Amino acid sequence: MEEKKRTVTKVSSGEKARKASAPAEEVKATGKKVGGLTKAEEKSKATTLRIVSAILWLAAIACEVLAILVVFRALRLPGLEKARIWWIIGFMAVDFICCVIAGLLWKKASHLDPFSGKNKFLFFILSQLGAIMAAVCFLPLIIIVLASKEDKLDKKSKTIVTIVACVLLAIACLLGIDFHPLNAEQKAEAAQQLGDYKKVYWTRYGHKYHLYENCQAIRNSTDVSYSEGEEIDGEFVPAVTVAMDNGCTGLCAFCARDAEKEGKNLDGIVLDDGSRVGDGEAPAQDLTTVPEE
Repeated sequence: MEEKKRTVTKVSSGEKARKASAPAEEVKATGKKVGGLTKAEEKSKATTLRIVSAILWLAAIACEVLAILVVFRALRLPGLEKARIWWIIGFMAVDFICCVIAGLLWKKASHLDPFSGKNKFLFFILSQLGAIMAAVCFLPLIIIVLASKEDKLDKKSKTIVTIVACVLLAIACLLGIDFHPLNAEQKAEAAQQLGDYKKVYWTRYGHKYHLYENCQAIRNSTDVSYSEGEEIDGEFVPAVTVAMDNGCTGLCAFCARDAEKEGKNLDGIVLDDGSRVGDGEAPAQDLTTVPEE
């Protein structure tokens, strides 16, 4: 029986990559081309996303306040006495939706126009603001519900509201955490030292970028995207910058090994494990196998 191989074909921006079977000699690791943004466009888009995030967080806090008012019977609503717990859960649901969307938009903005990493504490607060705001949008309500007396909420209602609120808080925090934060210096360093690479590749769910189409880490991947360095409004946008705009934060260690063999200076470049080339790390390990990213 003829062995069939997976392939990924190049598609236009906005379309999904089509997966097909083809003989081994026809297999090509191509993918979806993603356009770049100038620095001014990145900053403008990031600012818009942050403003929307702030508005959504304010809406989430407003819903939290309304839920607290319902707990204290300080808000008149249709059928409040008979369905008070449902009003509380409803406000928490809207709170949750606003909080999650705001956190995701904030993370996207933080990759388009990352904050400086010179002040590590401030960078941590700003890069993880999605998770911090999730706590702000739920913890006060949980504390008030737990501290409320029987004349405000009966024991059964208090238990249900607390459990629902804790579950929503945990999910919102998890989605708000940026597990692969990117700082401004890291992005600038990559753009300066890797700007001469015409194409940079990455996978849909990966957070590392690759300099070579035949890198063993993505060789068998069926969903590879790539960016090309291009001139936009008189400004050159490196391919690696586009990869970072799409959530990539570290250079693949295998690509770093191959680049160093070609004589490329990668000092200061952050690798996929968070280490920096030149800080006592040796990316040029001669590993022969790697799990698919």
